Amino acid sequence: MVLTSILFLRQSHLTATLVTSILGAVIGSLQIGYHTGNINAPAKIIEEFFNNTWRARHNQSISDHSLTFLWSLSVSIKDFGALLGSLGVKYLADSYGRRNSILIVNGLSVVGACLMFASKASESFEVLILGRLVFGLFCGLVMSLNPLYIQEVSPTNLRGAFATLNQVSFAAGILVGVVAGLEIVLGTEHDWAMMLSLSLIPALTQYVILPFCPESPRYLLINRQEEIKAKSALLRLRGRAENVFAELEEMKEEAAHTQSHVTIQDFFKKRSYRQPIIIVLIVSLGSQLSGFNAIINYSTKMFQAKFDQAKYLTLGVGTVNLTFTLVAFFLMERAGRRRLLLTGFISIAVCNLIMTVVDSVLHLVPELRSLQVLLVFCLTSAYELGPGPISWFIAAELFDQSGRPIAMAFSSLLNWGGKFVLALLFPPLLKICGAYVYLLFMIVALLAFTFTWIRLPETKGRTFDDIAEEFRGAEGIPLHNKTVFNTFT
Repeated sequence: MVLTSILFLRQSHLTATLVTSILGAVIGSLQIGYHTGNINAPAKIIEEFFNNTWRARHNQSISDHSLTFLWSLSVSIKDFGALLGSLGVKYLADSYGRRNSILIVNGLSVVGACLMFASKASESFEVLILGRLVFGLFCGLVMSLNPLYIQEVSPTNLRGAFATLNQVSFAAGILVGVVAGLEIVLGTEHDWAMMLSLSLIPALTQYVILPFCPESPRYLLINRQEEIKAKSALLRLRGRAENVFAELEEMKEEAAHTQSHVTIQDFFKKRSYRQPIIIVLIVSLGSQLSGFNAIINYSTKMFQAKFDQAKYLTLGVGTVNLTFTLVAFFLMERAGRRRLLLTGFISIAVCNLIMTVVDSVLHLVPELRSLQVLLVFCLTSAYELGPGPISWFIAAELFDQSGRPIAMAFSSLLNWGGKFVLALLFPPLLKICGAYVYLLFMIVALLAFTFTWIRLPETKGRTFDDIAEEFRGAEGIPLHNKTVFNTFT
């Protein structure tokens, strides 16, 4: 499979400019992954910092309830910031372009990392929380701007695979963050603040690489009507004049079918957008509320009650996470989005069902704890096989050029909103429902599977205009591809 995929990539006439542009963009998601993974293992040390700060101010230790609240807030505030940041995607993407917007919002990452680093020296957990909030604003913006830029500079036959690289980079960042957070690395009382600041390295690297990459040719041609600049950017990305001519014609055809300006009100009223909006809603919330984010944020605490070396099991989760994003990268243009989503959602549902059973009888059969770890690994792999990466870029494929920035902002709101809600509510839900909390995740996954089976058309290998035309037909109700309707193929 891997060798075949590599041969396919070679035959696609990749240019150094295209590869550099993609890699330069996904550095942003590497930073996000890093700050998702590094907060897990050193949780006890940072909680002790909270307690010491509180004691220094009030001459008494913080209550367990307040400490739990502050820690949950610290973990989830990044996702809340991302929720707010998503609101600025359309304005930035349409006003400054896709590439320039990524460079602008990268400044938020730098500020956020500096604040997190300064929290220890200032003896203020509020500064740490503020730093994660500012970094969250960056997350919400860049996780929409990245897929938008990547899909608009990529050739049609590699669009999904390259968009998946955003999730690969995110997963790699999680793994690096988990490693950095280990006590034998930087997750110590002395070094944890430095650990939180290391995202400055990729942030500054992005400022070195991305300015030399071209702007999105689609943005230049359709949004700015600058055909010469669009042709020049496309020539740098494709390297061959014959490829450029055909793609420019396809863009002009899309522009002819595209409304010049779409407001937020138009977006939700336009009949041809209704079905894609519902698809994005179900796929995004189904991905984020099916349990994966609870595992990533709280896996160390989940394992601590049962294993002495819980932090290293969390490292295993990060490794599986990265491995299966790479699998998804190689499968994306072979299996297609629809099949990977269906496989992922049904697998997640099964894992959550078995997790409920195992966790319910674990106190009677302690030997099952190894099976619980295996289930966590299986759920992680199922998520990254399809729902994880696809939920971040499917909106860019389902909408035309004028609706795409709003669609990506909407998708980002849903993805980060789901992450925020789950990060905030999972600890109390676990206390109230116990093992049965996984049944809630199972129900979400089954609903997403059912809707995807019925409604989602395949987008693999199809131009943006072809996909948009499908939703324009029959007054906004998509005519499913006859080879994929109600099947896995």
